Amino acid sequence: MGQDQMKESARAQEGERPADPQVTSEARRRFLLSAGATVAGAGFLAHQLRGAGSAHAAGPGPTQLAQAAETPVGPQWWPSKWGADDQLGASNHMTPAKTMEAASLIKTGKVYPIGHVYEPEMPLFGQRVWALRIPGAPTGGAFADNKVIWNDEFLATEIGQVGTQFDALGHIGVEIDGPGNQAEKRFYNGHAMSEIATAYGLTKLGVEHVRPFFTRGILVDVKGLKGGTLTAGQEVTVADIEAALDKQGLSAEEIRPGDAVFFRTGWTDHWIVDNETYNGGEPGIGRPAAEWLAEKDVCLVGADCWGVEAVPNPEGLAFPAHQILLVMHGIYLHENLQFEALAADGVSLFAYIFAPLPMKGATGSPGAPIAVV
Repeated sequence: MGQDQMKESARAQEGERPADPQVTSEARRRFLLSAGATVAGAGFLAHQLRGAGSAHAAGPGPTQLAQAAETPVGPQWWPSKWGADDQLGASNHMTPAKTMEAASLIKTGKVYPIGHVYEPEMPLFGQRVWALRIPGAPTGGAFADNKVIWNDEFLATEIGQVGTQFDALGHIGVEIDGPGNQAEKRFYNGHAMSEIATAYGLTKLGVEHVRPFFTRGILVDVKGLKGGTLTAGQEVTVADIEAALDKQGLSAEEIRPGDAVFFRTGWTDHWIVDNETYNGGEPGIGRPAAEWLAEKDVCLVGADCWGVEAVPNPEGLAFPAHQILLVMHGIYLHENLQFEALAADGVSLFAYIFAPLPMKGATGSPGAPIAVV
């Protein structure tokens, strides 16, 4: 989730105003307050699952939870089908055979950049920043008789969660027990906050574990299906996906294990042009479509908006697609993409190529994904 709304919603409830002028709109505040309410509701659900008559304030331990096999998002989702110690998630699909399958889609050699330029004017959430400086003018030199000089840059940013961003498996989790129980804040494959979290990066599920992606990409052109840009909170349903694919001359059966599926909603129309609208909500998939994609065994889901899924959520939940895809199935997310050039050329199938920066312990990665046809 490129926009870490959970922390900001608490700030909004406490009356703290974000310093970033891009996010001071009433629409953003309403959204944050709504997200805070849904988080509170999730906590109530967790309490009900534990049982009001629990003898211990801390709730049941891991053994009891495993026996109950229930969490705020449904049955226990671990261990992964790739093994109890797996940290690769759906990047396990990145095999030589999958690479060759994707390469077979390349007929013309045309390359489409599908990421945005990183710049301070891009939509940023809360107090996140993108501040790049060139120290000195030049930074170094001149040296030797040839008078060599050079420039370096200094960058201050939340590098994995701004602009075009890739969510790794340590980014999103589920609080199963109370807020003080770090052992029952669970992530992909059941890894607990108590075992992965340090102030200096994650000890498990960091982005360095992700295999580079070279796989089949499928663009679902929902904007084309609907005849225009979708609205904030508008849910992309399974029926929409099937209808869009049909209009594009494809079928749902075209989505194969290990594929990357992308959604064009038109939300990128607001990028930099209207950051207040862009940040104030978004169209996207909901829980049913996320479950449908998980059943397809895809490796990644991406979109031209900041969080892939509909916000506000039509079911009153807080980012359920993130939990279904990242947490329960190890399926990665790629956010703040752009597909207008692909759509203009009528491209639906392509080779998707992206290598996350191997930053040890990071929750995500910036980068420059491409589509090749």
